[in-house]
Amino acid sequence: MAVAAQVVESMAGEFAVLLPHLDERQRRLVLAARARALGHGGIAAVARAAGVSTQTVAAGVVELESGSAALARTRRPGAGRRPVAESDPGLRAALRALVEPTRRGDPTSPLAWTTLSTRHLAGELASSGHAVSARTVAKLLHEDGFSLQGNAKTLEGRQHPERDAQFGHINATAIEFAAAGLPVISVDTKKKELVGDFKNGGREWRPAGDPVKVRVHDFKDNELGKVNPYGIYDLATNTGWVTVGTDHDTAAFAVATIGTWWDQVGRLAYPAADRLLITADGGGSNGNRNRLWKTELAALATRTGLRIQVTHLTPGTSKWNKIEHRLFSHISMNWRGRPLTSHEVIVNTIGATTTSTGLTVHAELDTSTYPSIKITDKQMRQLRASQLHHDDFHGEWNYTITPAQHAD
Repeated sequence: MAVAAQVVESMAGEFAVLLPHLDERQRRLVLAARARALGHGGIAAVARAAGVSTQTVAAGVVELESGSAALARTRRPGAGRRPVAESDPGLRAALRALVEPTRRGDPTSPLAWTTLSTRHLAGELASSGHAVSARTVAKLLHEDGFSLQGNAKTLEGRQHPERDAQFGHINATAIEFAAAGLPVISVDTKKKELVGDFKNGGREWRPAGDPVKVRVHDFKDNELGKVNPYGIYDLATNTGWVTVGTDHDTAAFAVATIGTWWDQVGRLAYPAADRLLITADGGGSNGNRNRLWKTELAALATRTGLRIQVTHLTPGTSKWNKIEHRLFSHISMNWRGRPLTSHEVIVNTIGATTTSTGLTVHAELDTSTYPSIKITDKQMRQLRASQLHHDDFHGEWNYTITPAQHAD
């Protein structure tokens, strides 16, 4: 008589819990004991419930009935399938030959221009006479010290020998200004953004099965174009200001943003201030070699009466700029997974950015044009002679711009 299906199902649950804790011989004997208890059809039923062959259960029954003593090991020495790395001594060397040249960028490697997945590696090994599965390839790679890893952003280009000294100078200057109740701002341009129904990285909660539909290709919309968000982060007040520009990201646009911030926020927050400290990257529209940047700051200093002190981060260290992780990162998180379909959406989303530590952000749209203007050598000589004063410590990174009427 066949064993009832309910009995087989019950045994399957029992075996799933018990068998993983037993060695090979113990499992065989437990299955054999249950098969004997069931009687006719027990071997087949137990084999089905445990997911093993009937031969395994039958061998256990024979062993159980023979009364054999417990063995020191479940298999005789040398029994079982040999590891593939032993049966194929050249396998490891062949695998390393595939991985190492590709990792070094050797264009002669057969996998130089494809992903180093275990499937690709197994296929290449098989074509060269090493029959191996993708799972075995993964095991061999782990044994050789490899692991699945993504790219790590750690290369900053050539490190300037005075990098740490400049960090110390920036920090000391910021502390001095803050102690005197003077404004300290960090400035930079955020990544340009396409305006329109384009895919934006990240995810947001929506009804299941109802994702926002966006374009397949990220070709710029001729009417909406791109925007350049230029940001200012006030370290003392933990507030941000972002001007979303629709024209080119030039130094004139950058300084215009700083000027608007000062007129609407800065002078009210710091009514007694006669100096302003700006920390900026070493490149882009506010770069330390940008002549238009310094010329526009000179005009701003003259208009506001401020002595503007500027400190630049050394090349390759832009990620340490305060604005990057105190303002821009929170804006990116706030609009993740949301298409930036219009200027209004961009401005409102930036303006709605807050954090649990009290960050607030003001954002506005600027549709003015900011052409790139060439500053001549003569103009720069005049600026240096009147308003631009380089510090003794790395004057190329640290300088002060004074109002024209107060020039030394």
